[in-house]
Amino acid sequence: MIKIRTFLALIFVAFVILLSVTFGSLLSSRSTQAIEEEIGVSLAGTAYQMSDKLDNFMWSRSGEVKLLTQLQPLKRANDPQAIQTLLNQLQSSFPAFSWIGFMNTQGEVLAGTNGILVGKNIAERPVFAEGIKGSFVGDVHEAVLLAKLLPNPSGEPLQFVDMSYAVKNDAGETVGVLAAHLSWEWAREVERTLLQPQTDHDHAFELFVVSQKDNTVLLGPEGWAGRELKLGSVDRARTGDNSWALEKWPDGERHLTGYAYGDGYLDYAGLGWTVLVRQPESVAFAPVDKLRQDIVWAGLIAAVLFAGLGLLTAEFISRPIRQLTRAADRIRLGGAPDIPQTKGFADIRSLSHSLRSLLDSLLRTENALGHMQNAALRDQLTELPNRLALERYLEETIEAFDPSRETLSFMYLDLDGFKKVNDTFGHQVGDLLLKKVAKRLQTTTRPGNIAVRLGGDEFLLISRSPVQQAHAEAERLAGEVLKLINNPFIVGMNQLSIGCSIGVAFYNRDTDSVTDVIHTADECLYLSKKAGKNRVTFHGRDTTAS
Repeated sequence: MIKIRTFLALIFVAFVILLSVTFGSLLSSRSTQAIEEEIGVSLAGTAYQMSDKLDNFMWSRSGEVKLLTQLQPLKRANDPQAIQTLLNQLQSSFPAFSWIGFMNTQGEVLAGTNGILVGKNIAERPVFAEGIKGSFVGDVHEAVLLAKLLPNPSGEPLQFVDMSYAVKNDAGETVGVLAAHLSWEWAREVERTLLQPQTDHDHAFELFVVSQKDNTVLLGPEGWAGRELKLGSVDRARTGDNSWALEKWPDGERHLTGYAYGDGYLDYAGLGWTVLVRQPESVAFAPVDKLRQDIVWAGLIAAVLFAGLGLLTAEFISRPIRQLTRAADRIRLGGAPDIPQTKGFADIRSLSHSLRSLLDSLLRTENALGHMQNAALRDQLTELPNRLALERYLEETIEAFDPSRETLSFMYLDLDGFKKVNDTFGHQVGDLLLKKVAKRLQTTTRPGNIAVRLGGDEFLLISRSPVQQAHAEAERLAGEVLKLINNPFIVGMNQLSIGCSIGVAFYNRDTDSVTDVIHTADECLYLSKKAGKNRVTFHGRDTTAS
């Protein structure tokens, strides 16, 4: 006849082993799935950020070229020398443009930056043939006419993105075409700034930009540029799916791949670039494998420990075990995450404490995942809200917006003299300066308002105020911002002084769209820059100096 003590000991040992296996398997499955999803979403997010930055940059540059067509020297088209001088000045203001030229309606270049191509006829080139029809933005291509005319320190083939707009006089007649060649090197700079934090931690990230036209790699690691790339993730991205996948690449290796499709930005339709960010499977899932091993070892150790304790104290711990079992089942079924404290032997109390600590650790892990999601709404450098946070803010604000009682003031900011700081003191000092600017801008925000970093040294402030006070409040806030930015900054051992140009436009849901208001504020910012910088321009009003 078996003794009760022996029977209980055997039952306890079997139960503890079963519980450890079940609980460990459940934790392993859910935790590893969550980590895999987190890593994949992170890569997809990086791909989306790159795609968004590319489209935003192209939108900004095409908008600048389009805005230039409104300048009177171009609209009159009767003084090539004046146009030549103007284009040279424009290139110095917009260094991303390798060449800017103005052609007459027959395709003859009347003026070009640094005199390049002046007198040549480029009527057969798409930049003229398509541009004279209204507007044209071409995909990345190698230089043809400009290959030997522009400086090329690297010796690698020059690549450009073309954009052009028809120039019309005040009577609406086409008098020429304004064309610009945008150096593709800016894309590498965007890639560097985006991936630098990851590469600093040796995460083996690689980024690719793929052309829609022929699946050619426009930007990628050494040896990939110009190659055709056919992947399932590229096809899925072009359906509008922004996600991730584990797939085999043409090099024979399996990579975790995040993908996103460039579908344009605001009124810029985009060129259909697909952005891929990949990481070797072994590197991407190393934390998952480590977690699985830890859970297996923890389960085995717990099973051995609990079995040993059960053999010694079986008749004294049946009740605490039942309590722990009920708590584990409740947690497994989605109940309250609470492990009771048990009384009795110190070993049983230790078991209860270990399970509570394990549960606390899992809860902290879930909280950490929540913090990471919040971090996705913040600019990595300045910790200001980013474009995604701006989109959410506008969705929530406009949904409850009453245009008869209140107004949204959009302030588009650009720092004056920031490029000089970067060139003189280096990007590290420039980054520290941007952080200090962000802190000062945060002091101006009130509940219901937001300060956003759009990229580079551009910021957007949105102020929500009653209709009667909107203009006065915007003037007060703009003056406060100018004063704050004009105060010297101490960065390291350097005293730095910069300015700030501001464009202000007001939103009325009944007549305007948010896109139009932001574009209008950007145009006002350009007018502030043109009028001498360090001043505010309100839509429909004269420029206000600092």
